[in-house]
Amino acid sequence: MHDSRETFSPRAFVAGYPIKHSRSPLIHNFWLKQFGLAGSYEKVEVAPSDFPAFIHRLKTEDTYRGGNTTIPHKEEAFRLADRPDAVSEELGAANTLWMEEGVLCATNTDGFGFTANLDSSHSGWDRANIAVVLGAGGASRAIVQALRDRGLAEIHIVNRSVERAQELADRFGQPLQAHGLEALPELLQGAGLFVNTSSLGMDGNPAPDLPFAGMRSDALVADIVYVPLKTPFMHQAESVGLATVDGLGMLLHQAVPGFEKWFGRRPVVTQELRDIILADIGARA
Repeated sequence: MHDSRETFSPRAFVAGYPIKHSRSPLIHNFWLKQFGLAGSYEKVEVAPSDFPAFIHRLKTEDTYRGGNTTIPHKEEAFRLADRPDAVSEELGAANTLWMEEGVLCATNTDGFGFTANLDSSHSGWDRANIAVVLGAGGASRAIVQALRDRGLAEIHIVNRSVERAQELADRFGQPLQAHGLEALPELLQGAGLFVNTSSLGMDGNPAPDLPFAGMRSDALVADIVYVPLKTPFMHQAESVGLATVDGLGMLLHQAVPGFEKWFGRRPVVTQELRDIILADIGARA
């Protein structure tokens, strides 16, 4: 039987609720144009109650090759996938879906995006040995998984609710340890990597002053927030001479594996693409 998926220009999507502010179409349509490929990538607003039906159509109709899922659909996307990989299985969440021989496959590229961003902008970061991660929400999950898989000796999760931090430590095992906020100053002493996965400093929200001066002189401070691009934590770190990495690169790099699955070419994150997203952030600010 002829597969009509090959007959038409391939299409992909990002599904969320709400979805208005997603920048994923800017990224993927830039790459489509760059490669000269026929195809499209579009935003689809799907209410949680409609998401199972949306996934059923994805499996049974030839509309899309696959797509991304964002808040609040990542856990449900994992649950409804036919073939989730080991990364999404451990996370219990998927952000990238694709059809393969009639089977809906799933992965989660958030952790890949995080480490690929650090690799490209601060090579050697994984020699940090001791990492301190602030926040224990959904974004933190993929990041601590990626740090563990990269072989860091100690990963300390710090959160207002120690119970939530402990849930992550239990889920991912050694070398994760859970702590309350009061432990943060002591944990930063001699640490080689600090990662903010919380909303502190986002969109002008206040962020506490942290003793970054006690970290190793070659330490790296990373923030997954990218609005503003340079966050309060990054300003603090730079004021004591530490290197920093912003969160925009994570957004760009996490998109690479999905594009390759849907459109058959592996794109590269470039300054030109960064500039397009930065211009969009500025236009909306």
